[in-house]
Amino acid sequence: MPEDLNHHGFLFGGRMLQWVDEYAYIGASLDFPQCNLVTVALDHVEFRRSVRQGTVLKFHVEQARVGTTSAQYTVNVFNANEQNPEPIFSTGVTYVRVDAHGGKTALPDSPRT
Repeated sequence: MPEDLNHHGFLFGGRMLQWVDEYAYIGASLDFPQCNLVTVALDHVEFRRSVRQGTVLKFHVEQARVGTTSAQYTVNVFNANEQNPEPIFSTGVTYVRVDAHGGKTALPDSPRT
């Protein structure tokens, strides 16, 4: 959408990071319902290809690792209109479960582990 673009017609990188965090959080909240999860890290951030107005993006989120208090998700972003697309952007997003006071607390067993 135009409000997601810079003055050259390319997607703002910060908007992509926002969407990546939101979609990964949806995956994490489905795996760990009723848990208070907060983002603690995004791995390597590199935009491999530009995104122009009108591009439809496809986000693929997959659980990568589960620890005692944290879970990491791999996110790959593709141009949905390409045959055999290469990722436009990929990263890992890590969430930690916190209690009511903001302290780390153990995750329950994930249904996908």
